[in-house]
Formats: sequence, structure tokens, C-alpha cells
Amino acid sequence: MSAVNAVSETLLLEIKRGGKRYVQHYARGVPLAPLEEVGPATDTGTRVTFKPDHEIFSSTEFSFDILNNRLRELAFLNAGFDVTFTDERTDRKVEHRFDGGLRQFIETLNKGKEALHDSVIHLKATLEGVEVELAMQWSDSYNEAVYAYTNNVHNKDGGTHLTGLRTALTRLVNTYGTEKKLLKDLKAPLSGEDVREGLTCIVAIKHPDPAFSSQTKDKLVSSEVKGIVEGVVGENLNQFFEENPIVAKRICEKAVIAARAREAARKARELSLIHISEPTRPY
Repeated sequence: MSAVNAVSETLLLEIKRGGKRYVQHYARGVPLAPLEEVGPATDTGTRVTFKPDHEIFSSTEFSFDILNNRLRELAFLNAGFDVTFTDERTDRKVEHRFDGGLRQFIETLNKGKEALHDSVIHLKATLEGVEVELAMQWSDSYNEAVYAYTNNVHNKDGGTHLTGLRTALTRLVNTYGTEKKLLKDLKAPLSGEDVREGLTCIVAIKHPDPAFSSQTKDKLVSSEVKGIVEGVVGENLNQFFEENPIVAKRICEKAVIAARAREAARKARELSLIHISEPTRPY
């Protein structure tokens, strides 16, 4: 809110709390008066009304699509959270609520793909004061789609939560596959890329005091989060595999196919390089 206030021509803050209503006005980030009690309130909540500063922005036109996509994302990340978005310029109104939360998020992202397993894998646990929630599903796709969030903010460059997830997944699938003799034809362990081929995953954490690489929060750098996510994924996903051996086998088989394709591609590149390096016969 402080960032919005700093780039707003005017901002009005209204707070309803403890049976009272308070207001405070700002102009270009500067409070015009102290927080003032203006009357009683029968409910609770906060309303922020602001006008972007035309002296800072070349355009102050709001994009319906950008705002709607972000609010829809917030509804996915917070199961059962009601979001009502009204554009008073056109009287267009949209409501978002996803009781399935991250599960529905994954189902939406995987529309049009052939899933390896019908139900989305969902894990949620709190460790050392950090809440970790994941939803994942493998499909017949060759691409990996993993999205990381901290306190509802998308970290587009990932970070320690993504590193912890990837480490745990690679270790777990290799361990499970070896124990169940599903990797016996491979000459080397599965790589992280093999395991994550066709994976669509959301990893979202709630952290009381996260650290980021920059003000834009593109990358989480809280070192303790890596171990926390590793622990949650390792324990809970291993339990899921033990309880759902058919799904676990399909995931391992998908990774094995990816590993064989990667090895075949490597050999093809080596043969190509050998052919190119051979001297040309004189004629």
C-alpha cells in the first residue's frame, strides 16, 4: 500500500474496526491529517481508494484483463476466498471463488492435456512456522510448467522454495523407482528434467518474514525455505506414492521414457560430431 500511495495523486484510507470507522487522506504520499475517527461501524474491513498520479504515469488507464487475471489468480491461491471485481466504466462485473484452490488451478492449466493420473496431487503442511502448499499433476506433455508463489506473490524467477521442490522430487522418484525396480534398465539415475517432464505444479508458501532478491520479489532467497519444502514434499509425496502405487508407477515410467529419449538424443549428437570431424576423402 505504501508503494501505491507514493505514486498516487490522491489516496483515501477507510478502516472499520472495533465498532468505529476511521479515515485518512493522502496527497502524493503525504498524509493531509492524522487518522481520524468519523463515526460508528457495524462491520469490519478496509477500503483503499486511489487515483494514479498523471505526473508519474504516461497512462492512467486501468486494464480490465490484467486486473481480472490477477484477482482470479488470488482466488485460486486462497481456496474459498470470494473476489468480486466491478468495472464501473462499463458496469462489467466478475466474481471468482474456487473452493478447490490449487487443485482447480492445476486442472485449469492442464485443460486440453491428457493427464497421467485423474486426481491432482495436493500436499499441505506447516513446518517451522512456514505453510507449504503444493498441487501437481503429470500429463503427456513434454514441457514442464512449475509456478512458485510467496504470500500470494508470483516469484517468476523461482527461488529457494522451487529449489527445494525440485531436489525433493528428483530424490524421491529415483528412490521409489529403484526400490520398486522400475529403473533397472537405466545406466544412470533420473535427472531432474526427466522427473519433471510433463509436470504442471504450483508451490505456494506463506512466510512471516520472507527475503527476496529484489523489491519486485521475483526470486525468494530465504535459505531455510529450501529445507522446509524438501521436508514437506519428501514426507508427504512419499506417503502418496505408497498409498497410490499405480499413479507412482506411471510417473516413474514417464520419467524413464524421458531419460531414454535424452540418452538417445545425446548419442545422436555424438555420432553427428564424429561424422563432422572425419577428414574429407580426397578425390
